[in-house]
Order: sequence, then structure tokens, then C-alpha cells
Amino acid sequence: MASAATISPSEAEPPKVHASDIPSIKAFAESSVASLIPSTFHSIIDPHDDVAKELEAFIPVIDLSLLTSHDPEIHAKAVHQLGKACEEWSFFILINHGIPEKMMEEVMNKSIEFHDLPVEEKEEFRDKGPLAAIRHGTSFWPQSEKVHFWRDYLKVFTHPEFNFPHKPPGYREIVFDYGQKIRAVAWKLLEGISESLGLESNSLIESTGFESGIQICAVNMYPACPQPHLSLGMPSHSDIGLMNFLMENGIGGLQIKHDGKWVNVNPPPNSLAVILGDQLEIVTNGKYPSVIHRAILNNTNNRVSVVLANGPALEKEIGPPRKLLEKEKPLFKSITFKDYFQFQQKSRLSDKYALDVIGLNT
Repeated sequence: MASAATISPSEAEPPKVHASDIPSIKAFAESSVASLIPSTFHSIIDPHDDVAKELEAFIPVIDLSLLTSHDPEIHAKAVHQLGKACEEWSFFILINHGIPEKMMEEVMNKSIEFHDLPVEEKEEFRDKGPLAAIRHGTSFWPQSEKVHFWRDYLKVFTHPEFNFPHKPPGYREIVFDYGQKIRAVAWKLLEGISESLGLESNSLIESTGFESGIQICAVNMYPACPQPHLSLGMPSHSDIGLMNFLMENGIGGLQIKHDGKWVNVNPPPNSLAVILGDQLEIVTNGKYPSVIHRAILNNTNNRVSVVLANGPALEKEIGPPRKLLEKEKPLFKSITFKDYFQFQQKSRLSDKYALDVIGLNT
């Protein structure tokens, strides 16, 4: 007969482990035989969050081939649809974007290969701060976190100067080509967004210094988690930048917030999920808000997402074009993208915390 003092594994107190002591949550998860995750990774605040499955069918879909059509009527209709998606959802699925499916598959395969590399082979890329050209780490920014997130990441500045790890072989080359094509797509969308606001097509591109703007490639690994009901891959947050392009390996886990409810996003093959960022909210003076989103986990499969974040020039002071302020006051303080980026990267990741800090109470 078991002693009354015997504690079953399911009743044991989960260990406390700091994310900065874990070079890879994937390696940690695969090496651990325990069914309990560290208590420091218990990041779900409300386990009863509303998930509106009925809204999944209403997520906007934008066809880039229509937006770039030379037929004025088709183009005008596509511009209207784009503006509506930005205003009402701050998010859309992009189809017919012109990026070869084979290229997207190769980027994903190489991204998985990178995260599969032994920990010691990735040590040279260990995160040394927000402005480091190549950063590999776990969670978000452990130094500022009270709780951690079940994620490994690779973050690389790929524009205006291209950086990238030299392993696995071929990864650097395929991401360079992919990043160039994403920037071309972002350029076309920014032109359409400008037109939807009644501005010249090049207005937002010029006002943000987009031609020399930064692009960051973020490759996220969310390992299978033994207790996905307790932890998040990424918490509720908005993104930096103007617009960010996400593809994933078909596992699912992205949720966006719409009308106060969470909506699951499962992008179809060869499509891109487009996430509006904080700087787009600033330059449109709140007309096209950044979207709050998060990454949830599962206990069976590793999820990988590749995000290309496209932003203004680092030294550019970001604010709305003059024409948008003819009849309204600015909603945000002007701030260089570099200062905003560094503040956001070292702050607690929570909804629109960084954006709220620069809001003007007018």
C-alpha cells in the first residue's frame, strides 16, 4: 500500500526554470520526460477566452492580382476591399501574390532544418539584444518577463542590409530571394492602402522611408507542449512595423482578436496571412489599427511559422501624412522607428502596450 505522503507525478509541483537558462525550448521539451511544464511558463491568464468559430469564414481574403489589375474598375474595387479589410479586421489572407509555391516550401523546410540543428550549432547566434543582426533565443525577452512563452525564435535583419545564418546549407540564399519578393508584395499593398485613404499611391511609401525600411525575418518554433492549456507560444500582442507576412507549416495556432473574441486562422496552402502592425496604425492615424493576436499550442505537433516583418526606415520619425491631419488631430506622439522598436522589444509583451505609451490624450 502506498504511503499517504506519496505524491503522484500529476500532483507534483512543477519546477521553476528561467527562460534565459534554456538555450532552446525545443531541446528542453524533447529531453524532458515529465508531463509538467515549468511553472514559469504558465502564461495563460484566462482559460475561458471566447473563441468565435463562426467568424472564421468571414476573415477577409485579398487577391493581389486584382489589386494590380490594369482595369480601372477591377483595381478600384480591390482597393475598396483592401481598405475595408484593414479597417474592420486589421488582417487578411493574401492570395495570388505571385510568390512561387516551391520557394515557400523550401523556406519552410530550411526553417525546420535550422530549428532541428543541435543546440551547440546555434550557440553563435544567441540573442545579444534587439539591434543584433542575427538573434536566436527562447520566449520573447526573458529579462523583462515574469512568465515565459513556449517558443524558440530566430530573428534576422534582412533589409536594408541582408544578414542570415550560414547554416543549414542553402537557407541564406532562399530567404534572400523570398525576402525580396515579400518586399515587392508589401510595396504593392502599401500603394493600395494609400489609395484607399484618398492619398497618392506613393504617399505611405515616401512618408515611412519604406525603400530603405527594415525587414526582419522571424522564424518561430512552437514545440509540442505537454500542457497546452497552461501555456502560450506568444501572448496577446500587436506587432511592430507596417505589415507582416506569415506562413506556417499547416499545424495551426494563430489566433486574431476581432470584436473582443478570438478567431482561429488557418491560412490555405500557398497563401500569406497579413498582419497589420503598430506603425501602420500610427501613419493612418488610427484608421487602420494593428491587430492583436497570439499563438496557442498543442500537445502533438511542432508548429513553425515564418514571419517577414516590414517596417519604416529605422531613423525615420513616424507620423501620419499631412493630408490626413487636415481635419483631425494626431493620435500618437511622433517617434523614430528605432526608438519604438527598442522600447517594444524590451517591454512586457501585452496587447498594445508600446502603442498605448505613445498615445496622445486629446
